[in-house]
Amino acid sequence: MLSALLLAGSLHAASPEPQRADTDWILARLAQPAPMRTSFVEVRSSKLLKNPLRLQGEYQRPDEATLVREVTAPYQEKTTIRAGEVEVARANKPPRRFSLARVPELAGLQASFGALLSGNRRLLEQHYQLDTQGTRQRWTMTLLPRDAAMARQLQAITLYGRGAELRCIETQPTRGETQRTLLAGAARAAAGINAPGTLATLCYGDARAQ
Repeated sequence: MLSALLLAGSLHAASPEPQRADTDWILARLAQPAPMRTSFVEVRSSKLLKNPLRLQGEYQRPDEATLVREVTAPYQEKTTIRAGEVEVARANKPPRRFSLARVPELAGLQASFGALLSGNRRLLEQHYQLDTQGTRQRWTMTLLPRDAAMARQLQAITLYGRGAELRCIETQPTRGETQRTLLAGAARAAAGINAPGTLATLCYGDARAQ
């Protein structure tokens, strides 16, 4: 019995402590040169909706200066952000175009995706204050907007990840319901799932407990 306890104690002592995540480590793992694409599942809640709206589709970055968000279900819509302009195209309708300056939250989305996928911390910190928590196995990074116009629309963006995989983006507007976008492995795991609680669990994992 004594030898078993000593052995168990030595194994416990030998177990390495999880390494804390830091911003530079996360950005180095998330960096992906263009072109790239990743699937997403997005859940939108509203007091006006009986049930949350579940969207699915793909984010695309065909080149360093372009971000495309393509919704494939429950309807088809393609939003392209490039050169300070937004184009929104739906089936059987002429595309709508407008200046990115009219929608600071989309400007922030393009800047944050571009900075994340290029691993550019300096660019990211031009637009956001960063707060990184957790371990390298399960981490969160919270982005707080610096720009006053963006801050009037957006309270915070929180990224949830496991290792090198960004699994979920949670967007907290200043008004309205929190929006969750599941990516990569979390989006694949969400196939056929509509329950908000289950989708939230896929988003968070246990990162918030770190």
